[in-house]
Amino acid sequence: MRIAIVTESFLPSLNGVTTSVCRVLDCLRERGHEAMVIAPSPAPTTYHGFPVRSVTSVPVRQFQVGLPTKEIEDLLADFRPDVVHVASPFFLGARGLFAARALGIPAVAIYQTDMAAYVLQHGGPAGRAASRATWRYLRWVHSMAERNLAPSSAAMADLRANGIGHTALWGRGVDTALFHPGWRDDAGCRALRRTLAPKGETIIGYVGRLAPEKELERLVSVADLPGTQLVLTGDGPSRRELAEALPRAAFLGRREGDDLARAYAACDVFVHTGTHETFGQTLQEAAATGLPVVAPARGGPLDLIDDGRTGLLFDPSDPADLRRCLSVLTVAEDAWEQRALMGEAGLARVANRSWRRLVDDLIGHYNAVRTPAHAA
Repeated sequence: MRIAIVTESFLPSLNGVTTSVCRVLDCLRERGHEAMVIAPSPAPTTYHGFPVRSVTSVPVRQFQVGLPTKEIEDLLADFRPDVVHVASPFFLGARGLFAARALGIPAVAIYQTDMAAYVLQHGGPAGRAASRATWRYLRWVHSMAERNLAPSSAAMADLRANGIGHTALWGRGVDTALFHPGWRDDAGCRALRRTLAPKGETIIGYVGRLAPEKELERLVSVADLPGTQLVLTGDGPSRRELAEALPRAAFLGRREGDDLARAYAACDVFVHTGTHETFGQTLQEAAATGLPVVAPARGGPLDLIDDGRTGLLFDPSDPADLRRCLSVLTVAEDAWEQRALMGEAGLARVANRSWRRLVDDLIGHYNAVRTPAHAA
């Protein structure tokens, strides 16, 4: 099969969209499919032998936003794919879907970013109106896809509530070859832990973008938990503000590959604070490392955390509830035992969520849109 992937984000940018696209490409290559990537510039010219075509982009809040020009239609016409896969469509992806329809190529759209919530959060007094306008725009964008794949039950409910049809559930895989508890025995990981917690503190870790939409200001309420050390891995526009708000926290910056896996494994418990996650890939990576996960009882984490068994879900409307949950896993008398039990259960839960299996499911969706009778 020939697959054209039009993505709003790609290397060298690192985020959930980029990671998902790269893992899909890895598995397509293993299965002998042909693929091409259309992404914002700058981008590598190839990825694992697949051509990458970069289009003109402009920087917006540390992101490169691809411009929706006719160039995308020309690239698709030259490649002649059997299906177009559009990752997190908004600007570039919208043009990709428009071009696919014009060329008579079936398309699958992957919903991944809650842009309406982002606009609401950053839109000031006009935020609500802007959020409604964003959903109207997204309805138009996704109406051009034969199938719209949501990463979680909460995300799929949002799509349907806002008039977006042809939906199906498609989650995300986790790289258990990279993220696993064995890293705790790695010399580099042990050295990192000694540096971060020289007195044997319990390490509360966060991995992800340091940006307003992640609502990391919630961590102020837990920064003074006795016997703990807060560690944030990642970078973004909020780093300076967070460093001022969390003076005792350690900031490890952006990490990739083995260094990222070591950062997870150096922690004792993982925390996520954002309430607008459509999925929550870092939650899976933490679970694969054997960590209990604490996250808000909203959005993607509802599918990923079995509350009280693999981690804890806190009420984001209660300012004290995050501290209560983390106290259970850090300062309570049986905290170590609770962390061990939840970490083991979380690891077992993600064991079968390989990217290979998830991409097999995705190829099933590709085939379904190529053969409408099969989809029925």
